[in-house]
Amino acid sequence: MREDIHMPKRKRRSFSPEQKADAVRMVREVGSVPEVVRRLDLTETALRHWVKQADIDEGNGPEGALTTEEREELRQLRRRVRTLEMERDFAKKAAAYFAKDLDQSSS
Repeated sequence: MREDIHMPKRKRRSFSPEQKADAVRMVREVGSVPEVVRRLDLTETALRHWVKQADIDEGNGPEGALTTEEREELRQLRRRVRTLEMERDFAKKAAAYFAKDLDQSSS
């Protein structure tokens, strides 16, 4: 393919929960994701994801799907686990260091 045919990569934007909710509301009113995508200059993938997540949050998603609140809690718990693992590893290394130091001084 020729280089001039490629579309420039779109700059990543962030949207507030209110903006996402407004876009989902529009999809439900208009009934067309592509139409809302054109109106709001969004990517279809992002908008479809927002609609799907809104359905899950409203209790209409597939069984076992995580709500936005549950996803946030999972993210926080994973971060906490990483922190605790780092602290544990540090404590193990410190204990090994001091144990080695005690062995050397008792010899």
